[in-house]
Amino acid sequence: MASFFSKIGSLFSGGGNAAGQENEQAVQSIVHEECIIFAEPVKEGTQYRLQGRIEKEVDGETMTRTFIRADLFASQDEAIEWSLKKGKQIIDQNGRSLFSDGEKNRTA
Repeated sequence: MASFFSKIGSLFSGGGNAAGQENEQAVQSIVHEECIIFAEPVKEGTQYRLQGRIEKEVDGETMTRTFIRADLFASQDEAIEWSLKKGKQIIDQNGRSLFSDGEKNRTA
């Protein structure tokens, strides 16, 4: 499954890379409960920090909730996988209230 995320990540980051090298910034997205979850891990030294955003269109306007966590991962693929899982968890735990405040952008 990690290989799948790596291939998808390379599509969003401009193509392939040398064997054993990971992209500096890869973005992967999935749809969950009418929201789009974007995994956007950030490289910190030799590790990757869990980070992403959740977008949903409400009344014709795109609303965004960003999230960043303390979790660090050895590989970019792992960070992408767990960022998507965390995004799903945020949506499942908050439900409609995630976007009910009417703010266009905020941190979740």
